[in-house]
Amino acid sequence: MKKQLTYIAAAFFFAGMVSAQKIDLNAMPKPGPTPAINIAKPKTFQLSNGLTVMVVENNKLPRVSASLSMDRAPYYEGSVAGVSEIMAEQFENGTTNMSKDEFNKKVDYLGANLNFSSNGAAANSLSKYFPQVLNLMADAIINPKFSAEEIQNSKDRAIEGLKSEEKNASSIASKVSNALMYGKNTSRGEFETVESINKIQLADVQNTYKKYYAPDNAYLVIVGDVKFDQVKPMVEKAFSGWKKANTPISPLEPASNVAKTEINVVDVPSAVQSVVSLNNLNTLKMKDPNYFPATIANYILGGGGEARLFMNLREKNGFTYGAYSNLSASKYSPQFSASASVRNEVTDKAVKEFMNELNAISTVKPEELENAKAKLKGSFIMSLEQPATIARFALNQKVQDLPDDFYTNYLKSIDKVTAADVSNAVKSTILPNQSRIFIAGKAADISEGLEKLGYPVKYFDKEANPVAKPTTQKVDAGVTVASVADKYINAIGGKANIDKVSSYTVNASMSMQGQNIDLKMMKAKGGKELTTVTGMGQTLQKQVFDGKTGYSEQMGKKVEMKPEQIAEKLKNTELFPELGFAKSADYKLAGIEKIGGEDSYAVKNGDNTYYYSVKTGLKTGETKTVKAMGQTMTVPTTYSDYKDVAGVKMPYTITVSQMGMDMTMNVKSYEVNQAKDSDFK
Repeated sequence: MKKQLTYIAAAFFFAGMVSAQKIDLNAMPKPGPTPAINIAKPKTFQLSNGLTVMVVENNKLPRVSASLSMDRAPYYEGSVAGVSEIMAEQFENGTTNMSKDEFNKKVDYLGANLNFSSNGAAANSLSKYFPQVLNLMADAIINPKFSAEEIQNSKDRAIEGLKSEEKNASSIASKVSNALMYGKNTSRGEFETVESINKIQLADVQNTYKKYYAPDNAYLVIVGDVKFDQVKPMVEKAFSGWKKANTPISPLEPASNVAKTEINVVDVPSAVQSVVSLNNLNTLKMKDPNYFPATIANYILGGGGEARLFMNLREKNGFTYGAYSNLSASKYSPQFSASASVRNEVTDKAVKEFMNELNAISTVKPEELENAKAKLKGSFIMSLEQPATIARFALNQKVQDLPDDFYTNYLKSIDKVTAADVSNAVKSTILPNQSRIFIAGKAADISEGLEKLGYPVKYFDKEANPVAKPTTQKVDAGVTVASVADKYINAIGGKANIDKVSSYTVNASMSMQGQNIDLKMMKAKGGKELTTVTGMGQTLQKQVFDGKTGYSEQMGKKVEMKPEQIAEKLKNTELFPELGFAKSADYKLAGIEKIGGEDSYAVKNGDNTYYYSVKTGLKTGETKTVKAMGQTMTVPTTYSDYKDVAGVKMPYTITVSQMGMDMTMNVKSYEVNQAKDSDFK
């Protein structure tokens, strides 16, 4: 009741304001004047070992954050690429003064967050516990306990991660595009491999720590409920034992843009989407006069859901879920990039639209300019609420050699930018005529269209080595859709055994974002299907088809199958679809492709394709085109680890790739001939 009275009172108050001021509700409110920004300046001191400490007192909340960063150019790891990341993992394994369990229990007991990276560390806690947390951070950094056993554990995790990314187009695109821009044998272009991780030994980790994880040119920024006079002796005591490395700084290897825009392709045969990224290097620094105009240009081009790239590639053309750009003024690797994941069949069209937008960004409309300014100013003001922002500002001023009033005048600097400034800044930062158009995708589907765009097209393997254009293998004249289907049927057990199966149920499990998900997939003759997804003790999704009609149910909402969905289901109602291949002219042999590293015959049926091993005849995968959230996407599935189930071989590992994620279902059991008609109701 009290809340209702408050709302009523507020309504009358608002009505009075409208009446008194005669506000035109159809008029856009005019923005107020740019507010003055007051940013607390850090108090600074330096230890004899080179560690610079900056303290910003902020007593609004009883919390403190500390961030350690090392202003260090990238260094070349060579044959042990990945060693710095392996080293960073060891800081949470206890110290020479404290066991791993004791260390982690203390962090948990204090309710703190403490993280380490190859280039620093970060901590935050309640202010009353901060002295203890700071000492834990210092102890881990100064007295790390490196052991061969823990290093091997880290290596195993790293190798598992690399193997999981072997077929991931986004991961391949990230490492290969970087290698091509900077050179794969340079500090900024190298990437870890299974071989380089395997070579890492205890001595390599210890050597990397001694040479590079040091207080030379390091900055510790402390923000929060502290007093400078109390923090200074605390830091001096905790970090004075950290020894300088005096490691000579190696100059960065030279890198330059291509003389003329070219397309670089890595063939990912299993990809159903192409990862497209356009990249160029520049020399932009935060203290440059062009910094704010260039930042505004990038926002207009690809800064969000109302930017040009998003509106073109997603809203207008429906090529992708999102297209964005990024302009980095990094001290050591300034560059521009624009990227999106698009369907294979529109890859060439997407590249053309990307280039159209990059060429057009030199001219901006007044309303675009004002909107970008408003958005950037709003984001800046909101970011000031976060202690991490103040820490970043303090660090940037030192590392980027910014003027003292850079952030105080940040909003005014944005206000001053004109359309002419944006046009001028674009000339040196966004270079459509000197960009690498990098694409990780299925070459068989995208090459022909890309080669018609007028740019040189070069091909590379997943290790960034130049290769010849991938060619499609020819199918022997004697191979037909019927022979592929027959070979599959014989491979899984023969028609006599298949005919004995009237239904089968797959019971599988998978992990998604840390949650365990159970799946039950039941199929019966006549095209009957039931799929149930459960997790967290409840049914998350259910799909049913009884051979004539069906429905899907999610979050308690039931949706009946549409006529076109039913028609699609009725095209082939065989329990094993391959039994129906020869009965329909809709199935076509489309060639040989690599699926899971295995040459596979591709049998196409409309938007769906089924793959069968040339060697064994077993099904290696399939792709199906579906519509979701207003977008059309192709969902690939791979099958492996076949085992005998009642005389018929069934796959025990099923991997579905969707929205850039590989979701692997591990089959726990199969049930044969147990389904009832009532199961499909």
